[in-house]
Amino acid sequence: MTLDKHIIQGLAAFTSKTLSTSEFEKLMINAGYFEVGTAPAQGGRVKVWWSHDNYPRLESIYSPNKSIVLTAYYV
Repeated sequence: MTLDKHIIQGLAAFTSKTLSTSEFEKLMINAGYFEVGTAPAQGGRVKVWWSHDNYPRLESIYSPNKSIVLTAYYV
C-alpha cells in the first residue's frame, strides 16, 4: 500500500498509504481525470486506468472488492 509514495499531477501529495474509493475518485474527477478502463490485477485486485487532457495516463490499483485504493502511478 504505497499511495503516499506517488505524486499525481493536479493533486496534493497523499499523506496516507490508502484511500477509500469514494475519496480517491472524487479527488481524481475534481482534478480533471476520467476513468478509461478497468482490468483484473494480481491477487484478485482491480486495475483502473485514468486519463487527463494535460497529464500522462495513470493506473490505480484497488482492493478486490474495489472499496480501497492501494496505489496509483503513471504508466
